Amino acid sequence: MSDGTEKTPKSTNQKIAAPRMGHGRMGGQGGGEKARDFGKTMKKLISYMGRYKWGILTVLIFAVGSTVFNVIGPKILGQATTKIFNGLADKLSGGAGIDFSGIGRILLILLVLYGISALCSFIQSFTMTTISQKVSFRMRKEMSEKINRLPMNYYDTRTYGEVLSRITNDVDTLGQSLNQSVTQMITSITMIIGVFIMMLSISPLMTVIALLILPVSMGLISFIIKRSQKFFRQQQEYLGRINGQVEENYGGHTVIKVFNREDEVLREFNETNEMLYQSGWKSQFFSGMMQPVMQFVGNLGYVAVAIVGSFLTIRGTIQVGDIQSFIQYVRNFTQPITQLAQVSNLLQSTAAAAERVFDFLEEGEEDQNVENPASLEGIEGNVTFDHVKFGYRPDKIIINDFSAEISAGKKIAIVGPTGAGKTTLVKLLMRFYDVNGGAIRIDGKDIRSFNRSELRELFGMVLQDTWLFKGSIMENIRYGKLDASDDEVIAAAKAAHAHHFISTLPDGYDLELNEEAGNVSQGQKQLLTIARAILADNKILILDEATSSVDTRTEERIQKAMDNLMRGRTSFVIAHRLSTIRDADLILVMKDGDIIEQGTHEELLEKQGFYAELYNSQFERTA
Repeated sequence: MSDGTEKTPKSTNQKIAAPRMGHGRMGGQGGGEKARDFGKTMKKLISYMGRYKWGILTVLIFAVGSTVFNVIGPKILGQATTKIFNGLADKLSGGAGIDFSGIGRILLILLVLYGISALCSFIQSFTMTTISQKVSFRMRKEMSEKINRLPMNYYDTRTYGEVLSRITNDVDTLGQSLNQSVTQMITSITMIIGVFIMMLSISPLMTVIALLILPVSMGLISFIIKRSQKFFRQQQEYLGRINGQVEENYGGHTVIKVFNREDEVLREFNETNEMLYQSGWKSQFFSGMMQPVMQFVGNLGYVAVAIVGSFLTIRGTIQVGDIQSFIQYVRNFTQPITQLAQVSNLLQSTAAAAERVFDFLEEGEEDQNVENPASLEGIEGNVTFDHVKFGYRPDKIIINDFSAEISAGKKIAIVGPTGAGKTTLVKLLMRFYDVNGGAIRIDGKDIRSFNRSELRELFGMVLQDTWLFKGSIMENIRYGKLDASDDEVIAAAKAAHAHHFISTLPDGYDLELNEEAGNVSQGQKQLLTIARAILADNKILILDEATSSVDTRTEERIQKAMDNLMRGRTSFVIAHRLSTIRDADLILVMKDGDIIEQGTHEELLEKQGFYAELYNSQFERTA
């Protein structure tokens, strides 16, 4: 089909709305959004990552290995310190002095240990990054495929921004937080266990003293996190608001200037900006307090360890180097505990993002294929509406009983006031929705007996909102038939009365359309979409308000192009300007969702019904 969505070009659809900006993760100890069911979502995520179990096992082994070699290091370094201290004492008493060769051997062993630790860390980091990116890649791929299987009702009840936010913000958040949280959690737990064992091996008494500092540290951390989380949530909320305001104000700056609302817009922006400043300042202040507070408490612990360690050294219970090793272990013990607190927040944002992604992937799908599908071979384009009944909700039927016989090659006009249901009829024809009762048939075959993608190959569309992507004019027209030659594209452009204006452009058919196709006019864009539909050469055409947003002269050119397009094809034309459809073979008049009149232009005028009222009112306004 000419303007369908079965094939996606390399460029992005310019009509897609920008994603909402308020879903990203904030830094520091941001509270972020929480999952509705953390446990259930994490089980799903673990199951989803099951195919990477060997990679995760590799991460586990090397993360543990890296941490273990790091944990051993301080105790060996303490042995070097002990040798230096004993050597100095020996020198003062007239002995041989410091054993530099022994110290050299210790430092060499230490260098090897830290080298192995760095290598293990590199391997686990590389492996985990690969896994997280593969998960993100796989999710985006599955979500992209899911988009084509979702029923139209899903998009009618959600904004483009919501859908895009799942594919961009949520998958990005999931990939980044997954990469950080898994390795951080493994290394932190290993570090706590390993350091605790090493501390006990040096001195159980000093270990007890060091552990007494923990409740104080945890209490202070908990207090700071609780205070800062509120402000991080506010910061995230106001960041989303201010981004929304900037996006709206930039997109509607012309309207703002026309109505002289610059001061009002600036006032609203300044208010939101002030709230963002206050919440940002407070969140960063409380978050920034954590490090100095922890350092202060840690220093108290070091003083206590140094005093007790000196006493134990004098008694000969431990060596001097053990005090140095123990102080390093105390520092290494509090750090992973703080990291685990941060990991808990990361896991919350991971679960929240994963939950939204899984919700999207688990949405109900429309049936794409049927058993023993009908063939498109030999289809001429005869359309039958057989007592069609439909409602977007089963308890609210809007089309009660509609029947019509349409022969191939005929022009059918659908008219009626805004909200009458004109586009609904087209959506039923293309099976964006299925009828609640009756049937729609093409050449006597129920449209439900076709595979959806094959059915939609029968249709070409030219819409009021032109759909052009970033690419050359040649590529945009060729989108109707991807294997078309340049000559076929040019022939289609000539039939659409677009060749002349294309030839006058700086690069002709090679002109690159910019972000909003602003380097061609609205009427020219419409001619390009008509050329695309002509090239596609579909049996049935749908023209939805194709001339409603252009001037009268351009409308005449577009009308000539559409006459070429419709020749020999069954055409459904949705139009507000009734003067453009007087030559239609059948006019369907809709009101409040129902077809209340049908016939030719002359027949409907003779009835002096609703169509006559619409036509005469337009004629009076024109006069």
